[in-house]
Amino acid sequence: MKKDTTAPHNFTSLTEAARTFGLPEPNHPLITILGAESNNIIELAVPQSHVLHFYKISYKPRLSGRIKYGQDYYDFDEGGLLFAAPGQIIGADEKHGGVCAQYTLLIHPDFLLGYSLAKKIKQYGFFSYSANEALHLSDKEKATIISIFTIIEEELTGRLDDFSQDVVISQIELLLNYANRFYKRQFITRKAVSNGLLQDMEEILDEYFGSDASTGKGIPTVQYLADRLHISSSYLSDMLRSLTGQNAQQHIHGKLIDKAKEKLSTTELSVSEIAYDLGFEHPQSFSKLFKTKTSLSPVEFRRSFN
Repeated sequence: MKKDTTAPHNFTSLTEAARTFGLPEPNHPLITILGAESNNIIELAVPQSHVLHFYKISYKPRLSGRIKYGQDYYDFDEGGLLFAAPGQIIGADEKHGGVCAQYTLLIHPDFLLGYSLAKKIKQYGFFSYSANEALHLSDKEKATIISIFTIIEEELTGRLDDFSQDVVISQIELLLNYANRFYKRQFITRKAVSNGLLQDMEEILDEYFGSDASTGKGIPTVQYLADRLHISSSYLSDMLRSLTGQNAQQHIHGKLIDKAKEKLSTTELSVSEIAYDLGFEHPQSFSKLFKTKTSLSPVEFRRSFN
């Protein structure tokens, strides 16, 4: 069968998206919120694969199906939030296309210009999570999120004035801060899954540094670990930070330093040979990282054992 090479449809403006979906034009050209009835139309009419050049936050009252977290599956029927940043391909890989969202908030980046949120919003890692890493909400959490959507909807569908943007911006930031808090709770309540992923990651790193893989491929990247664990790199780093206080890159460096200490203390390999074995292209880079992490150069560390 011939592979479908149709390019994703690009939506650069909210007005263009509204026209394509057969919806009324938004009251504001840079932000709109769609309720259950409108979203029902969008879910049915949306192109299978498309790119939105604005932020998307959707609340779906039911996320039915078997969702994979690492190597495990979890059945659930509760609602949750899904996030997408500008430029992401949406549609072909989404798992919940048949379920209508109760609210979808679309925000063009230009709406945030002049506010601190324009920069801060890029720091929320969940905008890069995969669809199967949605935020699952308890009834209490759902009520909180719905109340914020309701306030935003009232502001955008009412008479816009000089204070409307300030109010909406503050509500968006409030929503994102609650989402951040609720994701931290999700990492904790799914601690068994997270600890399983952490153990799997340690085994992957042990296997990587214990073989010739690092010599041929270099230092393992966060994306390499995420791909092996079947989760997004952002979710992996945020999960690890919640569990251990360190992100994925720091875990990689920690494992690398442990392996370096082992080689320095138990072998006669030169510092350059150890650096190449661990995947460094330049020994100087290895020595710099080692001293940053241990306050000793590799040579000084080795001497401490003699």
